Amino acid sequence: MAQKSVRIRDVAKEAGVSTATVSRALSNPELLTETTRETVFAAIRSTGYRVNKAARNLRTRQAGAVLVLVPNLGNPFFSQILAGMSECFGDSDTSVLIADTKDQAPSGKLIVDYFLDSQVDGMICLDGGLSGHELQQFSDKGLSNRIVFACEWVHDTCLPSVRSDNARGARLAVQHLFELGHRKIAHITGPQENVLTHARREGMLAERARLELPVKDEWIIRGDFSLESGRRAAEKIIAMEDRPTAVFCASDQVAFGLMSTLSANGLRVPEDISVVGFDDIELSEYYVPALTTIRQDRHALGRKAATLLMECIEPEPVVSAERVAPVVVDVELVVRQSAAPPAN
Repeated sequence: MAQKSVRIRDVAKEAGVSTATVSRALSNPELLTETTRETVFAAIRSTGYRVNKAARNLRTRQAGAVLVLVPNLGNPFFSQILAGMSECFGDSDTSVLIADTKDQAPSGKLIVDYFLDSQVDGMICLDGGLSGHELQQFSDKGLSNRIVFACEWVHDTCLPSVRSDNARGARLAVQHLFELGHRKIAHITGPQENVLTHARREGMLAERARLELPVKDEWIIRGDFSLESGRRAAEKIIAMEDRPTAVFCASDQVAFGLMSTLSANGLRVPEDISVVGFDDIELSEYYVPALTTIRQDRHALGRKAATLLMECIEPEPVVSAERVAPVVVDVELVVRQSAAPPAN
């Protein structure tokens, strides 16, 4: 026989309080005394009562869900960011929907429809590839105040964002190689139009200029954050007459592709060429040699982005629509075995 569903009045009877007090414990627990709260929640546990989310969301006119746009779910870099978001939203009982934008550019109209159809209350975008036209659709619908960018961002917008200090990370990488004795330092970039590519490249160039390091055009090699672009870059470096003694890669994935190809062609890391990455994904510590890299606090990126979005979508938002200053998460150099003083 099917068990009779527990209703809020059953909880009230068990706790010896009114149904209004139970509702208040679920929606505004800070309004109750600690003793009353504990009594109500003990009754909820003992009766097995479950909140009717659909009914609650209908009353509050909220969907109880957020959308996260990820440019490539297959990239392990995003795992800790999503974990940070999940931890934060889990505390608020908010569901998280994830969309991979890798194989097709996200359609502004489709994403706007998530809001208009009441499927989500807000969106975190890890993809800086949204066009101005797509973002304008959100603005036209009055939805811009429900969007937060994380990790990546779009230039010339006032949308709130959470990002790492990418330029400082690049400076730390170049400075570390310089202190080891390297003067011929190459750089493998990310995708040409990507905001992270520009930030890390500018940081790298600024530090090179400060240290008065030699510059050669062929030492700046275009990549795309992938293993494959690291392989292609390695082939170019191997063919150079004036070969760099160290390489700063715009991502760990690029560094892995670079190191494996150098090794396959008889060049040792770090004895022949030192390598520094960017991100500190989990594999960096276990790769052979273990990768010296710039650590992004990806868990903090996700947690801070989720917190910021919740502040945006509250009934009385904490974050102003005019907010323009990004939340910047610090980075750090993690020294391992892939970088050493040059052989000569």
